[in-house]
Amino acid sequence: MFKHFLLILALTTTTTIQAQVVHPKIGEKAQSADGRISITLVGKKGNFPGCEADYRDTDIYSPKSINVHPNGRKYYVNSLEGSKTVVYDVLTNKKLKVITHRFFDKKDARLWSKPSELYPFTHYSAKDIALNTFYGKPVESTFSHGGRYLWVPYYRRSYDINAQDPSAVAIIDTRNDSIIRLMETGPLPKMIATSPDGKLIAIAHWGNNTVGIIDISSADPKQWKHKACHVVDYQLKLDFSLTQSVDRDNGSGYALRGTVFTPDNHYLLVGCMGGGGGIAVIDLQKSQYLGRITGMMGNVRHLVLKNGFLYLSINMAGYVQKIALTTLLDAIPKMKNKHVTVTGWQNCKVGAGARTIELSPTGKYIFAACNNSSALYVVDAQTMTVLTSIPVDSYPVGLDVSKDGKHVFVTSQGKSGNGGNAVNIYQVTYNKGKNGK
Repeated sequence: MFKHFLLILALTTTTTIQAQVVHPKIGEKAQSADGRISITLVGKKGNFPGCEADYRDTDIYSPKSINVHPNGRKYYVNSLEGSKTVVYDVLTNKKLKVITHRFFDKKDARLWSKPSELYPFTHYSAKDIALNTFYGKPVESTFSHGGRYLWVPYYRRSYDINAQDPSAVAIIDTRNDSIIRLMETGPLPKMIATSPDGKLIAIAHWGNNTVGIIDISSADPKQWKHKACHVVDYQLKLDFSLTQSVDRDNGSGYALRGTVFTPDNHYLLVGCMGGGGGIAVIDLQKSQYLGRITGMMGNVRHLVLKNGFLYLSINMAGYVQKIALTTLLDAIPKMKNKHVTVTGWQNCKVGAGARTIELSPTGKYIFAACNNSSALYVVDAQTMTVLTSIPVDSYPVGLDVSKDGKHVFVTSQGKSGNGGNAVNIYQVTYNKGKNGK
């Protein structure tokens, strides 16, 4: 059933290949060979040519990520190029609110926290431009304070065409879905994570090999403050044009991405999609960058910790990998010259361009959004084998699983003006298969 989406188009001007642009129909279904899990496309939000009126939503514009609220009732879609976060009801998929990331009113000044000295402007000056007047491009998200707040970093401020000066993160009060605070970040932030104890926020700055730490231990947002900015090996010197845009998604050092705290809040692990790959390790107790762990298959995109294991996606090669967390923790003290190689990874080949991964609530299944193959893969987390896969609107990137595990939400951003502008909603059914599992 995958003939309509596995075809590959060779570009006439380069050797680059892209998956055919596809838009699977509602009702498409896939099932594991043993029958224990099946997945069905039951809903969509779309804004692409030919999109059916029943699920057209013009607020879906280059959707980058999706996050289900901890209470399981709402989900949030970050439309990067639309400068919007769109809020939907999980049960009905009805749109509840559109949060706009545009700041052109004088009253927006009250939203800003006190500037730190960690992120100085080096290309733009308050003498020449209103630094806090811009629209932001929302990338990823994380919840804090039990779901009370949603943190959304911006790829860049609109005037900073090459993302080389400080960007910002918006904090949304999920009770009324409105922005209640803005804080500065380093250049080109992407991934963001909350510590298990709820006291810290970490933001990985793709733009210059740095990671910001914010103290959110207070219940009062006005008391939140920047704590540190860690450099992963070296800080990139940014000196790009102010009038002509360049490709900042490539050539950005380690291209820091997937970010997770260890369960004891001791270490922060940050995936490196560039610069030879690996996982950067920051000791939060010492407030010190320790070095990089290597040994995985390639460039690390996303990290997930669950049930004592670290899972990661390898983007270019299209793999999901797994290793016991204790194996990594035992290797950290053995670092020499800020490096250690770890072996013993379990590997599973999925579709090309493995991006966001998430696990089912029980941890038995891994769901992987595979960009180049335009598919959602389901992996057995114990045996690390593919159980099934199903088409997704072309070039999926973001993914989240409902709190009961019965639905998987996938965002398709698109690539080079092709495909994308869609959110796919899948229903998951868990059965007793042939082997009784």
